[in-house]
Amino acid sequence: MSNNSAKVRVLIADDHRIFREALRLLLQPDCEIIAEAESGEAAIQLAAQFHPQVVILDLGMPGLGGLAAAHRIARESPTSKVVVLSQYDDEEYVLEALSEAGVAGYVLKTDESSELLAAVRAVILGRRYVSPSIAPIVLGRLRRQPARGEKSGPQLTRREREVLRFIGDGATTKEVAQRLAISPKTVQVHRENLKRKLDLRSTAAMVRYAIKHKLIRID
Repeated sequence: MSNNSAKVRVLIADDHRIFREALRLLLQPDCEIIAEAESGEAAIQLAAQFHPQVVILDLGMPGLGGLAAAHRIARESPTSKVVVLSQYDDEEYVLEALSEAGVAGYVLKTDESSELLAAVRAVILGRRYVSPSIAPIVLGRLRRQPARGEKSGPQLTRREREVLRFIGDGATTKEVAQRLAISPKTVQVHRENLKRKLDLRSTAAMVRYAIKHKLIRID
């Protein structure tokens, strides 16, 4: 983005105000920050209202999960390019975002600030962008893709199957988090992913699915 070009119109979605302020200072030389959101629901509404060119989106916000919000933004505001800026570097988050949630870019919060700027530049030009720190995740999955014509059902990650099994046992989000030694926010992200992948609308439906498919413990 050159100094002579129009500034990129950006929506920042993150539930930490200080972090949003830091992003604003980082981006302002090249971008116009047209709105800020502190939840997935607000990000969806503001994207529909202001039609930003780029939405910089955290995955771990309260309420609606970030991946579900990205999916909605991609569907309802198709001119807006979503760049995930997240602490999550687990394979399931990265691949779910890039393959199913309509995300155009994925950068980690631990990356250099230049990576976020590079991602904004790339998606504006119609390209997808992943930072070098997570590129091996994408390449690794490509090498493991099933052969053409091979049948496959919903592709659940190991962690998603673990979460679904505990939900089938009647565990609450807090209990699942304690048993798997992960945060409740992370469990909620997995729940949203499972609902979307399996086309399930409620916890009761998830329990029925787990019972029907006789999910077993994955050690």
